[in-house]
Amino acid sequence: MSSTELPSVPPTSVLPKVASVRVAEGERLRSVGLPGVTLTIRSRPPAREGLQRALFVHGLGGSSQNWSALMALLDGAVESEAVDLPGFGDSPPPDDGNYSVTAHARAVIRYLDASDRGPVHLLGNSLGGAVSTRVAAVRPDLVRTLTLVSPALPELRVQRTAVPTGLVSVPGVATLFTRLTREWTAEQRVRGVVSLCYGDPGRVSPEAFRHAVEELERRLRLPYFWDAMTRSTRGLVSAYLLGGQHGLWRQAERVLAPTLLIYGGRDQLVGFRMARRAARAFRDSRLLTLPDAGHVAMMEYPDTVAMAFRELLAETADATSGG
Repeated sequence: MSSTELPSVPPTSVLPKVASVRVAEGERLRSVGLPGVTLTIRSRPPAREGLQRALFVHGLGGSSQNWSALMALLDGAVESEAVDLPGFGDSPPPDDGNYSVTAHARAVIRYLDASDRGPVHLLGNSLGGAVSTRVAAVRPDLVRTLTLVSPALPELRVQRTAVPTGLVSVPGVATLFTRLTREWTAEQRVRGVVSLCYGDPGRVSPEAFRHAVEELERRLRLPYFWDAMTRSTRGLVSAYLLGGQHGLWRQAERVLAPTLLIYGGRDQLVGFRMARRAARAFRDSRLLTLPDAGHVAMMEYPDTVAMAFRELLAETADATSGG
């Protein structure tokens, strides 16, 4: 095996059984088989008939559970679904082992095409923001509006606090990190993630922290956990280096959908300074800045994010009512 290769993982059919994924009250999970991928979809039964659909895409290392609080607050406004990207949450790895931003976007597009229910309100956080930007750029027919929470778009000066995450993409680093942190408990790992992603870690309730620990314990038992993390990080770094029409900023300029951008002033992974650049890049944008939020505003301030999204729906209602 060359130094740039990652160890293979067992096929989905022989993966070990692990604990069940948590499903919050009012939610349900289903598995959708598509060419090359099987996706787990978290949804809430629509409050009434005729609601437009919203699809939520999580960030690196996250899952559809990251959107549970916001989805509950949007009952009656949209019919909510959140996807577990391949290799994350309860979705098994992709058949071809491709975790690039383009491959994740392709999986989202395949799901939307297969569901054949018209354009959706697409929401993405971090890596999911990059994926959603690519989807909106290449398939504008699938997207009514675009909402991006701390989207992972290329930065010339990456924040120092984001460097360790990027280093996971370097060959051998994930293996080394796994060996060095073998004795870390899931609780210690979650505390580290919370400190990195939240503007104020104190906003995480004891119950939410316990659920996060249980979920991480479950995922650490999966043989492809680090493979999915490493390859997705490498895919994101590679997307940052793409130029021309495939560059993420160039694709942002191509997005036609009305776009809501949400940035946190205490974000340690995506620079707050990128908010203005993003507002200029997306042609039909509106910007919400939350000075005390970190990287996951939809989890830190779900009420505020829900209000902003509802305002986007109201603002664009006339333009989107015919789809």
